[in-house]
Amino acid sequence: MESSLEQLKKYSVVVADSGDLELIKKFCPRDATTNPSLILKAAQQGCYKFIIDKALREYKNKSTGECLNAVVAGFGMEILKIIGGRVSSEIDARLSFDREAMVDSARNIVSIYEHNGVDRERILVKIAATWEGVSAAKILEQEGIHCNLTLIFSLEQALICGQANVTLISPFVGRILDWYSKNDPSIDFSANDPGVSSVKTIYKCYKTRGYKTEIMGASFRNMDEIISLAGCDLLTIGPKFLEELQFATAKVDRQIESNVTVPDTVPASLLEREFRFLLNENQMATEKLSEGIRLFVKDTNNLERMLSEH
Repeated sequence: MESSLEQLKKYSVVVADSGDLELIKKFCPRDATTNPSLILKAAQQGCYKFIIDKALREYKNKSTGECLNAVVAGFGMEILKIIGGRVSSEIDARLSFDREAMVDSARNIVSIYEHNGVDRERILVKIAATWEGVSAAKILEQEGIHCNLTLIFSLEQALICGQANVTLISPFVGRILDWYSKNDPSIDFSANDPGVSSVKTIYKCYKTRGYKTEIMGASFRNMDEIISLAGCDLLTIGPKFLEELQFATAKVDRQIESNVTVPDTVPASLLEREFRFLLNENQMATEKLSEGIRLFVKDTNNLERMLSEH
C-alpha cells in the first residue's frame, strides 16, 4: 500500500522544511524552505562548515549583511543541487519594518545566487508579512524576484499579499494552535483546530477571488493538521513528520476544495490604515507575528556571532 506521504503528494506539493541536506535527500521533495532558525541549526553541524568557509572567504571584505546573505544563499545552493524545484531563503528579520532595506537585501541574495549560476526562477525570497514586508515584495515581484511571505497568522495579512500579487504565502498552523491552547486551556481544539481553519479560510478567499498567489501551509504540530490540509497548494513539512508520513499507510483524501465562497464580510481590499487596525484588533496574530520576528532576530544574531568567531 502507498505511504501516507505518497498519497498526500497527489493533492499537495510537499516541501521540506529543513536546512539539513541529508534529510532533504531522504524525502525527495520538490521544493524546500529555510529560515534563520533552520540555517543556524544546520550551520552548527560540522559537516556544513564548508558553506560557512566559502561565504567568509568570498565576502570577507563585504558588509555583515552581505556575509549573512552569502551563508543563507550558500545553504540554498546546496539544497538546489538535491531538489528539482525552488528554495525559500529568508532575508534578515531585523529588517522586517524597513521596506527599502528589505528590497536591497533581497536583491543582494538573488545576485549571489545568480553569480553562482542559479536562475532566479528557482529562488523564493522569504519575507515577514508586515505591511512593509508586503510593500517590499510588491516591488520585488515587479522586478521578477519571487517572494514567499511568511509568518502569516491572519486573513488580513493574506489579503494584502493577494493584493500585491506575491508568488506564495506561508500561513502558519501550529503556532496558531499554540496560542489558543495557551489562552483557552480548558478547550479541546482537536476537533476544530484554529490553525487549520485559518488556512482553509485563506484558501477559500484566494480561490473565490482568483488570486494567483500560492498557499503553502506551514508550522505543523501534529499529523492531523497536515492531513486536514491535503489539497492545499503546497505544504512545507519538517523532517519528523515527513518520516512519520513516509512510514504511515493511513488513507489520505483531499480535505480542502476550491469550489467554495467566502463571506460578504471579508473586505475586497485593504488600505494600510485598515490593515494596521485589523491586525491590531487580532490579538493572536499581533502577538504571534511579533514573537516570530523576535525569534528569527535572535537566531540571526546567534548566526552572526558564529560568523564573527570564524
